[in-house]
Amino acid sequence: MLKIIVIDNDPLIHETYRLYFETYNDFSLEGIYVSVKDALLDYDNIQPDIIVSEVIMPDGCGIEGIGHFRKKDSQVKIIMLSAESDFKTVRKAFKNMANGYLSKPVNVNSLYHALNAIKYEGATMSNDIAGKIISMFQKKAYASFSERENEIIDFLSQGATYKTIASNLFVTPSTINFHIQNIYLKLNVNSKSEALTKLRQMENATCSI
Repeated sequence: MLKIIVIDNDPLIHETYRLYFETYNDFSLEGIYVSVKDALLDYDNIQPDIIVSEVIMPDGCGIEGIGHFRKKDSQVKIIMLSAESDFKTVRKAFKNMANGYLSKPVNVNSLYHALNAIKYEGATMSNDIAGKIISMFQKKAYASFSERENEIIDFLSQGATYKTIASNLFVTPSTINFHIQNIYLKLNVNSKSEALTKLRQMENATCSI
């Protein structure tokens, strides 16, 4: 039986978790905490196999808490849980060495399936998040543009500003402006609207072949 601890700052949810775990035969709920700090204080006494932790915590130590647990036990499995399922947050969680990410709300079955996936496969992910990640890999790519230019084109198609694109790609707005000018040059256009129109024409031409 694997030992589980849950970290969720909403005490009203704690009883729900207890009820869920009463139905599981192969997972034992050893503790529920309102903060990463509290969980760390009790960690050595429990030595959990799996941690289920809320992403956003009042102390700002949700995803950042993963590192603290890894220092305690590099092999512990960590599932992040949140109503926030944007790609940037999910990517940050996995970059910080999370083993799974679930969208809230979870029910007795979805949590059980996630725990089983961690137990047997070592990783888990909600279907909606998996779909978003798949879509990221299925983005349109134009052969005449570099990988970075294709990334910027995708953001432009979504209506993102230079500042937003720069933030997502971890570069300066002036760098984005430089790439966009190159994109305009390759397309022989002078504005964003002209560029998007030209790109749609290129896409339609490809689809008609």
